Amino acid sequence: MTYKVDNEGYFGEFGGAYVPEILHKCVSDLQNEYLKVIESESFQKEYRALLTDYVGRPSPLYYANRLSQKYGAKIYLKREDLNHTGAHKINNTVGQILIARHMGKTRIIAETGAGQHGVATATVCALMNMECVVYMGATDVKRQHVNVEKMKMLGATVVPVESGNKTLKDATNEAIRDWCCHPENTFYIIGSTVGPHPYPDMVARLQSVISEEIKWQLQEKIGRDYPDYLMACVGGGSNAGGTVYHYMDDERVKIVLAEAGGLGITTGKTAATIALGKVGILHGSKSYVIQDENGQITEPYSISAGLDYPGIGPMHANMAAKKRAQVLVVNDDEAIAAAYELTKLEGIIPALESAHAIGALPKMKFKPDDVVVLTVSGRGDKDIETYLNYYRK
Repeated sequence: MTYKVDNEGYFGEFGGAYVPEILHKCVSDLQNEYLKVIESESFQKEYRALLTDYVGRPSPLYYANRLSQKYGAKIYLKREDLNHTGAHKINNTVGQILIARHMGKTRIIAETGAGQHGVATATVCALMNMECVVYMGATDVKRQHVNVEKMKMLGATVVPVESGNKTLKDATNEAIRDWCCHPENTFYIIGSTVGPHPYPDMVARLQSVISEEIKWQLQEKIGRDYPDYLMACVGGGSNAGGTVYHYMDDERVKIVLAEAGGLGITTGKTAATIALGKVGILHGSKSYVIQDENGQITEPYSISAGLDYPGIGPMHANMAAKKRAQVLVVNDDEAIAAAYELTKLEGIIPALESAHAIGALPKMKFKPDDVVVLTVSGRGDKDIETYLNYYRK
């Protein structure tokens, strides 16, 4: 049994491409081209060179000694926070802009929540001298002000979105509307493993450099190339997709994902899609979606802008449905406490998104010999005000 995508763009029952007719050609062109491009020698050569010389890969696999002592296991942190731009998002944008250039596109659009994908997109657009428009919910523009200024400095146009609750879902809606209006010259760089096929698979493949590195780094450090546990936070699912990609079909490895509980799953202020979602269509693919009895999207909430999304990538929906992945709900207060704990124990300030993965550790029961690899998907510079304000309340 494989958990990877099939020829029709589905992960089990989830996935597919549900798009308006005006976008059909854009999506089908990408479906026909993306594997040919990614697997070509010229792409791999340029992509790998940029990952090494521009992004700064490989990212370290760090043995967290004090964290390990506290939780009674051998915990390694995959340090995606040390990449250029401060998160894993750059792995994907470097790859997608090379695909866009190959397809002759001249204008790039993106959506962003926490701003890290927006910054990563603006960064590669500056690198490749392409026009860049980033859609961002007005709520997120306020809470991620520094990232907004970075995008502008890099030459991107940032469009605040005032619809809905002005967060990631609404930014994605606007980006798709833009794409519908400019299908000929525009390439949509989606930041997560969501959207119509081939995006969930394409983003996972471009992020799979994370698990590719984990394999050889573990081999070097412990003499085997797999952990007992892989842990990551999950919203749309890109850092988690990259973390598990080369281990999805390896049943020796347990997969644990942390989703954003917000104020708690019974409060109506949550983004816990696996816990609460029902099968539906959102942003071009079939997956679990938080929705009401009429199929209307329920506005999500999380203190973390990057996890504040009412859906989940189809790859993760399939793994959750088939019990391949265990999904734990981590609330705002648990994530904040975990961020402070990691900072004090290891001297690493994580992004709020990554703090949810750290916040899952107290919910686990490990054996002393268990090897745990947990991905720190981003650094906490962008969230310092949120961390400080939380305890000023």
